Amino acid sequence: MQKNAERPQAGGKSFVIGNKPVLELLQNSPARVDFVYFRKGRHDKGLEQIISLCKKVKIPFKALPGQSLDRMYRGNHQGVIAQAAALEYVDLDHVLEAAHSAPLPLVVVLDQVQDPGNVGVLARTLYALGGAGLVVGRHHSAYLGTGAVKASAGTLNHLPVAKAGNVSRALEQCAKQGFLIYGAGTGDDAQHAYETELRTPAVLVLGNEEKGIRPGVAKHCDTMLAIPFARPFDSLNVAQAGAILVSRFSAQCM
Repeated sequence: MQKNAERPQAGGKSFVIGNKPVLELLQNSPARVDFVYFRKGRHDKGLEQIISLCKKVKIPFKALPGQSLDRMYRGNHQGVIAQAAALEYVDLDHVLEAAHSAPLPLVVVLDQVQDPGNVGVLARTLYALGGAGLVVGRHHSAYLGTGAVKASAGTLNHLPVAKAGNVSRALEQCAKQGFLIYGAGTGDDAQHAYETELRTPAVLVLGNEEKGIRPGVAKHCDTMLAIPFARPFDSLNVAQAGAILVSRFSAQCM
C-alpha cells in the first residue's frame, strides 16, 4: 500500500484513499473495511474491480457526489475512499473458541451500542478481567476506529472482536455451541444481578445507550440481569453497567 494512503480523520475514523490502496485493502484485509465510497458517475475498470470485491466479501458501498468525497477527505482521493477500522475483525467461531482457553469464559455481545468510547471502555474491562472477546453488529453500531482503540487503552488490538451481520443469528450460534446467554435489562422479568447464580461459558448482551436490547434480540437471552440501585436513579451508562456485570461473572466464575 502506498505511503500515507491511510489517514486518521476527525472522530477517530481511518480512511484509505486512492484506487490501488483501496483495492489492496479489499484484497488483503477485507475484514477491516466498513464501507467504500466512490464518486457518482465514475465508470472504469478499476472501480469495477473494487465494486466486484465489495460484493464478493459483502462490504457495503455507495456512490456520492464529488463534493461529499472532498469534504470527507481534503486531498487527492482519486474518486474512491474506504472507511477502515483500526483493527482486524475475526469470525464469531474464533471468539467462541477463545472462550475455552480464556481465564473468564465470557463473550460480550453489543446490540447497537453506538459510542466508540463505550466500546473501548468495555473492551478494556473485559480484557483486564480475562474475558474471551467482543461481538458487535455490522449495522447501527459504533465505528471501531482509532478513538475506540484509544479508549480501550490498546486492548482492542489484543481482544478478539467479531462483526455479526445479524445479532440474533449470532446468539443462536452461541446457544448451539453451549453458551448460556444473559442480557442486561430492567424489566419485571430481570433477575437481581448480585443474587443470581452465574455460569459459564456464557454470553452477556448489552444494549443500545438509549433503547437497551432490542426485543427481537432479548428473546434469545436465557436470563435477564438487573443491577439494583440503592438510591432512586434512572440508569447507568452502558460501559458502567457492563463493567459491573462482567465483574460479577469474574467474581463467581474464576
